[in-house]
Amino acid sequence: MSKQISYLSASTLIATPEAQITIAAPRGRLSLRLRKGLTACDKALGVKLPRTIGARSEKNGIEVVCLGPDEWTIVTDLDRVAGIQSALASIYPDHPHALTDITLRELSFVIAGKSAMELLTIGCARDLASFEIGSARRILFDVATTTLWRDGENTFRLDVWNSFVPFIAQTLITGTKEITAEQAARATTT
Repeated sequence: MSKQISYLSASTLIATPEAQITIAAPRGRLSLRLRKGLTACDKALGVKLPRTIGARSEKNGIEVVCLGPDEWTIVTDLDRVAGIQSALASIYPDHPHALTDITLRELSFVIAGKSAMELLTIGCARDLASFEIGSARRILFDVATTTLWRDGENTFRLDVWNSFVPFIAQTLITGTKEITAEQAARATTT
């Protein structure tokens, strides 16, 4: 059975000694497609667009990740979305681009704790240890295309499209319970 999720506020889904799964507070999200005029876009945004896939940059509360050769996701506070749209609209005549507000398209799970990386491997076949802290990648998590951000040694964010949120939430909760039970069983046998 899928987990019912509230999209309106941050909340904890499960917290164990091994891992904690929380729903991050809502953030503004924009998808940017741009082939030319990166420098002008840097100036308009006030933060440099990363030029390498998986790299991210952050300045003044605006976080940007490069997801493809001409694709970025911009994450910021909800009240700053309109300002970013306006700033990028001002350069559009000379630097055409596509900018789409995707704020309501997805939700972010925060996966943290000493077993966070192990937990994520239940749905991701990638070598997560190779993800540098501060990077992000579009990945397949089980059946859903997601974006995985590595925020710290044992802290990750998983951006999931709304239609997959209940399934992914239940998968993460079940995985957390299994890992916690395995660790408890190991502790009693040693």
